[in-house]
Amino acid sequence: MKIHPPRVSASELEGAAWRKSSYSNGGGNCVEVAQASIGVPVRDSKDPEGPVIVIAPAAWSAFMSSVKGGELHP
Repeated sequence: MKIHPPRVSASELEGAAWRKSSYSNGGGNCVEVAQASIGVPVRDSKDPEGPVIVIAPAAWSAFMSSVKGGELHP
């Protein structure tokens, strides 16, 4: 079973308030997230005009719970 991420048009993300983690060290290895009705858009902070992936809200919530719970290690 293949899962295809939803396609996002530029108009759907126009005016989105992108933000980086407060833990970002400014070293350039960061992602940015925004809020959208289609899910949680994520992009590379070094390439704001580049591709965007959209993560389902439930998957993002599970990911954030894992991060906050210390289950993921660098």
